[in-house]
Amino acid sequence: MLLPFIVLIGAMFLMTRSAKRKQQQAAAMRNELQPGSGVRTIGGMYATVKEVNEDTVLLDAGPGVELLFGKNAIGSVLSDDEYNRIVHGIEHDLKSDTDVVPDDASSLTESDDSADEAAAASDDKPVDLGKKDATEEPADDTTAAEATSDAEPKKTDGDSEAK
Repeated sequence: MLLPFIVLIGAMFLMTRSAKRKQQQAAAMRNELQPGSGVRTIGGMYATVKEVNEDTVLLDAGPGVELLFGKNAIGSVLSDDEYNRIVHGIEHDLKSDTDVVPDDASSLTESDDSADEAAAASDDKPVDLGKKDATEEPADDTTAAEATSDAEPKKTDGDSEAK
């Protein structure tokens, strides 16, 4: 009889504990703000931290635009690469860090010469898709007239044989 209540109280304790941990992590992140770091506010605005006070943060949102926000309005602190990618459209240079794998595997299995030869050989033959050309159709006008007359319903004067 007491088991369902104990399980319910335990579940509530675990949920509040995880929520409290998330709040503590967010507060620690906001307390570690430094001038020059890129942030996203809870409203979705991207800006650079210009000055950090006890309860407020002065953000630089663009040339000549300075905004004063409460620390609790900062949603996340972004890394320099992520901030530059989102705000300035600057992609991080991946070639300097690691080798880039090509999108298609053909460059891994064939040399350039054999790829050119295969492309030239495939251009020589026409591809048969199983369709008939207009020149291969029968030239008999009666079959074409029958085909169109079968497709269209015949009009009658109102007398029908099937009632």
